[in-house]
Amino acid sequence: MAVSAVATLLFLLVASPVAFAANHVVGGSGGWTQSGDYTTWAAAETFTVGDTLEFNYGGSHGVDVISKDDYENCNTGNAIESYSDGKTTIKLSKSGPMYFTCPTFGHCQSGMKLSINVLDSSTPSTPSTPSTPSTPSDSPATPSTPNVDNTPAKSTPTTPNGAAGVFGSMNKFVIGVSVVLGALFVFMC
Repeated sequence: MAVSAVATLLFLLVASPVAFAANHVVGGSGGWTQSGDYTTWAAAETFTVGDTLEFNYGGSHGVDVISKDDYENCNTGNAIESYSDGKTTIKLSKSGPMYFTCPTFGHCQSGMKLSINVLDSSTPSTPSTPSTPSTPSDSPATPSTPNVDNTPAKSTPTTPNGAAGVFGSMNKFVIGVSVVLGALFVFMC
C-alpha cells in the first residue's frame, strides 16, 4: 500500500507541470490573419516552456519560425521551420525569444509576424520595470488643468507588465500542490 502511494505521489509531482501547460491560440478568436495585432496580443500572454502556440489560418497563409534578424527585416527566405496545414501547433520546448511570420509575400510587412519570449517553467515571471524613471526631475512641473465641472477625476487601475504571468504561474503551482496533496490524502485514508 505504501509503495503504491509513493509511486502515485511521484507520478503526480512529475506530471503536474505538464497538466498545467497552457495552449495559446495566436491572435485569440481572430486567429493568424493579416488584420491581427500580434504585438498587443503577445504582451497580454505569458509563455512558458511546455506551453503550446496554436496558429489557425486560411489557405493563403502559413507559419514560419525565423531568426530575430529575419523577423526584423521580414525575410522569409531562411525559415528554421515552415508550416502550411491551416492549424499548426508548436510546443515551446526551450526558454528565450522566438519569432514567427507568415511566408506569403507582403504579409510580414503588413504586420503578420509574432515575437514572443518563452520563460523557463521553473522560474516565475517577474514584472518588468517601467521605462520612465519614478524619481522627480529637476525641470519644473507642468501645471495640471483644473477640474472645472466638479466631477471626480477618473482613474484606471493598472497592472505592471508581467503581473498576470506571476499570478498565472502561482495558480499553476497552487493547483499542482493541491492535486498532489489531495491524492496523498486519499491514499492515506
